[in-house]
Amino acid sequence: MNALQAPPTAFLSYSWDDESHKQWVRDLATRLRSDGVDVTLDQWQLEPGDRLPAFMETAIREHDFVIIVCTPHYKERSDARMGGVGYEGDIMTGELLSQRDERKFIPVLRRGDATEAVPTWLSGKYHVDLRETADAARSYRDLLTTLLGQRQAVPLLGKPPMTGASVSRRPRARRGDSTVRDDGPIRILGVIVDEVSEPRMDGTRGSGLYRVPLRLSRTPSAEWAEHLERTWDHPPRYTTMHRPGILSVQGDRIVLDGTTMEEVERYHRDTLVLVLEQANREIAERETVRRRRAEMERKRVEEHRRSVEDAAERLRFDE
Repeated sequence: MNALQAPPTAFLSYSWDDESHKQWVRDLATRLRSDGVDVTLDQWQLEPGDRLPAFMETAIREHDFVIIVCTPHYKERSDARMGGVGYEGDIMTGELLSQRDERKFIPVLRRGDATEAVPTWLSGKYHVDLRETADAARSYRDLLTTLLGQRQAVPLLGKPPMTGASVSRRPRARRGDSTVRDDGPIRILGVIVDEVSEPRMDGTRGSGLYRVPLRLSRTPSAEWAEHLERTWDHPPRYTTMHRPGILSVQGDRIVLDGTTMEEVERYHRDTLVLVLEQANREIAERETVRRRRAEMERKRVEEHRRSVEDAAERLRFDE
């Protein structure tokens, strides 16, 4: 897939409070789509005869982000697990527990304060305030830069200046420690030995195979995970012992379900390195294109704003 064809995807979860609220949600979705976010909204995608549970499950699990429009009515239905909002809440909490991708779910405050509107399972999360009383323009920019992956990066860490006193340092995290901070290309840290499963060994076909989980240097995006899984199934190079369909990305793990340690060591290791490099490269190229497009859009908006301000200064209505 060409990088230009891979915008971030988002699903809007909300309650049908009233017609004005539905219109507000539709306007938000329209604005996000115009700014480069591929938004899915039930008002556009659902048709009579569609299966609602299947639509909600697919939308929540397959999108990069889920934007949760919080109102007191939404909180009431989510906490009580009522109707479609309650069903979505069940799916989202399950996804959160299994994938541990906290940043996928973004609360947006629409009505009421956080204690009145944000569901219990989302309490404590950094929310975007789009209420009429808030600085909506700045809050929307906060949301958009998050979805586009354009938030300001942490500056590079330099070396401390040399002084006469010794500099104390914290001990480095051990290899495979999940607390290791790594913002570079995603790497495989090693096998999670304690989570390797046992083969059944009951004489049936495949009973000698088992599950081998591998720790990643950080939790990847859904886009990266999908690309890796697809590339594993159709790698550019592979051995006769390659096993398509056994790899899945689960949170900060790659799981090979249906292999052995011997196969991983002798055959799968080289294929893993190959597809990992390809996924890192492809996603990095996509991010570069997105940043370039966002920068061009920012400059276009700034130029338009300057032209408007210049024209406004020239206009006189008292002559």
